[in-house]
Amino acid sequence: MKKVSLGPKPTAKPGAQDADGWVKSREVGAGEKEINKRLTIDIPESLHRYIKMQCAARGAKIADEVRELLMQKYGNTEISKSAFLPGVASENGK
Repeated sequence: MKKVSLGPKPTAKPGAQDADGWVKSREVGAGEKEINKRLTIDIPESLHRYIKMQCAARGAKIADEVRELLMQKYGNTEISKSAFLPGVASENGK
């Protein structure tokens, strides 16, 4: 019987990281003052399929579409912060 020697057990790939590390390492886009947070929601499969088809037809990403809808609904994040966090004032001083 032929003997086969095995090398050392492979370790994680260089640069590999967990999901939280990946999210934290993402660059903040131009004009943004804060880091992004991940939001996970459950929606019906039929709605997801429809959104995915519409985005594919326009060459858009689902995340970008949802982000735009949330900004339309909730607007300026500075105003939102001042409404929910005591001691945080918006740019206009309210």
